[in-house]
Amino acid sequence: MTDPARSTPVGFHDGELDVQLQAGVAMDAARLSGMLAPAQLRGGVARFLGERTFAAITARAKDGTLWVSPLTGPPGFLHVASPAALTVRALPAEGDPLHHLPAAQPAGLIVVEYATRRRLRINGTLSDTGSDGLRIDVEQAYGNCPQYIQSRQLHATPAGIPHREPVRIADTLAASDIGLIRRSDTFLIGTTHPTRGNDASHRGGPPGFVRVEDGRLWWPDYWGNNMFNTLGNLQADPTAALLFCDFTTGHTLHLSGLAALEWTRTGIPGDDDRTGRRVHFTPRHLVAGRPLPLQADAVTAAPDNPPLTDQPTAQ
Repeated sequence: MTDPARSTPVGFHDGELDVQLQAGVAMDAARLSGMLAPAQLRGGVARFLGERTFAAITARAKDGTLWVSPLTGPPGFLHVASPAALTVRALPAEGDPLHHLPAAQPAGLIVVEYATRRRLRINGTLSDTGSDGLRIDVEQAYGNCPQYIQSRQLHATPAGIPHREPVRIADTLAASDIGLIRRSDTFLIGTTHPTRGNDASHRGGPPGFVRVEDGRLWWPDYWGNNMFNTLGNLQADPTAALLFCDFTTGHTLHLSGLAALEWTRTGIPGDDDRTGRRVHFTPRHLVAGRPLPLQADAVTAAPDNPPLTDQPTAQ
């Protein structure tokens, strides 16, 4: 279905519909299809964006590789320029794989307020990049539930603290990367669709919910809103990007590669939320070491995190 006013596809695409059908939630998901209608950045949405200090963007680098990268700034760095346009007064930092981000491409943005466990997804077109920021022509903007968001109060890293570790570019995980992944309770995931563009989303759980085995990652899918935007994209295109942030040290780990949804028997070891679904990810490109200028001293686990039902395989 297409909205003739904007010539923008609305509703769920075939990949999302396929996963919804296989999960047995097609009727429940259909009730939410209106959330994907063309966006209007007004009222509470505009105020929410204007108060945030953290977002992550999914886009492609000049060589075509998909990445998801953090964008940070003081309140007001996300500015609603019009009901259908968002100005981001920040750029991916030097050393980030999206540092020289080309314009005229699809972009997905996830904006998270960790302290209150709120998030907003924005999808559209990156219409302009400049020395002082980005402009996104917004096609979709909708909130997601607070499930699995760990509560933490982010604050700017004190100025003058040196970061001596150089940025490392590789194609395989190092021991330090595996350690960061296994202690993480949060990551951001970027996916793409041939006609709907790029998307950024959040995943959270107890530390250890992302398993690392033989250089590959996997994590169980949890119960959510039944829209399956991320898994639906993976049905159409396995390209994916992950971003892990250590909010204590500021260390970041970017991964780009291929992901696939696996349907399993419900309740097997590792099926922590008993959905019978897990995602496998094979990294092909890695960028580690670029510091995040935000840190948090404490974290409160999300009350809905399911317990781990197995232990990660030792490396």
